[in-house]
Amino acid sequence: MAPDPHEPTDLVQRAVGGDRNALQELFLRHRDRLKRMVQLRLSRRLQGRVDDSDVVQEAMLSVSDRLHEYAADPKLPFYLWLRHITGLKLAEVHRRHLGTQLRDADREVTLHRGSLPEADSVSLAAHLLGQLTTPSVAAIKAETRLIVQEALNSMDPTDREVLALKHFEQLSTSEIAAVLGMSKAGAGSRYLRAIKRLRETLSHIPGLLE
Repeated sequence: MAPDPHEPTDLVQRAVGGDRNALQELFLRHRDRLKRMVQLRLSRRLQGRVDDSDVVQEAMLSVSDRLHEYAADPKLPFYLWLRHITGLKLAEVHRRHLGTQLRDADREVTLHRGSLPEADSVSLAAHLLGQLTTPSVAAIKAETRLIVQEALNSMDPTDREVLALKHFEQLSTSEIAAVLGMSKAGAGSRYLRAIKRLRETLSHIPGLLE
């Protein structure tokens, strides 16, 4: 895939050349998006033990060491490359803290190119319910959390991942297509199918997916 034409490639080149200010600006541009991704995919058993900012910081150190690789062969848009490196670091953190418990206990098996733990239905449900702010709806969050989780768990794993990428990580359709290794049209169709099914299942909760 060609790099994103809107990405400031001059910053990348300056950073590769040793310009620390350029490197810092690249990090700042994407830090919040990377933190959202880590928050969604960090094992619940590590929450409170591992800080998402620390995972991103570790990833940025890896990026500093590997930036020349991207500059030499930019197959992905720059943010998706950063996301990939951060995903590798997150998987490393999981292995470091959870070891052999990881697959059996959480089934955090990535669907995509062996790097990221998959989106967890508990975290995704919490995000979707977090969008509800009116007092009457907020009062039923605890009662509906399990319903939302069950609805998410009943979905095809790829459809659930599309929802996570779109609603939580706020990736564009083109970015989702690149992450999942499918066409833009295919990614768009998967999203429409997934959101339609989830809306039908949760139609009694007003405002959830508006």
